[in-house]
Amino acid sequence: MDLPERLKWLRNQHGLTQRELAKRAGVSNSLISQIEQAAVNPSVATLKRVLDGFPISMGAFFSLEQRAGRRVFFHADELVKCGSNGVTMWLVGPLDGDRRLALLKECYPPGADTGPDMLSNEAEEAGLVLSGEIEITVGEECRVLKAGDGYYFDTNQPHRFRNPGTEVCELISAATPPTF
Repeated sequence: MDLPERLKWLRNQHGLTQRELAKRAGVSNSLISQIEQAAVNPSVATLKRVLDGFPISMGAFFSLEQRAGRRVFFHADELVKCGSNGVTMWLVGPLDGDRRLALLKECYPPGADTGPDMLSNEAEEAGLVLSGEIEITVGEECRVLKAGDGYYFDTNQPHRFRNPGTEVCELISAATPPTF
């Protein structure tokens, strides 16, 4: 299932109209319609906002048909791929409701970002840049991090990620409790 099909399926499973989901998520019902018709590819921030209308985490959303049991090891091709707006993320670990940590490998091509809206949720997040560079805005602070640099912040603070560089940025991030 691709993103539009997943969203429509999930909305129908919850017995919601596009208008009801839009109201819950604080977005326009035309946006929900455009996403479901694949007319719009939502940013990570916009998709998170829409999914908060259920509520469901991004990881659970992108793994609806791939729920895993209590496993210990995961091959690269078994990681749940998610993301949007040019940003690709791979979620590591079990996808059941007992998860207390989200570990992600994230890939930001040049110019890619999490969207124009700042993200905000209830967690702590930390990360380490593996290659390239990433501009991270947290509240009023903004910094460009390069390979080997790291970050740690309370995600209640509005935040955003953007690759201002000319090469792909890869990073590893973790959040607890899981926001994906």
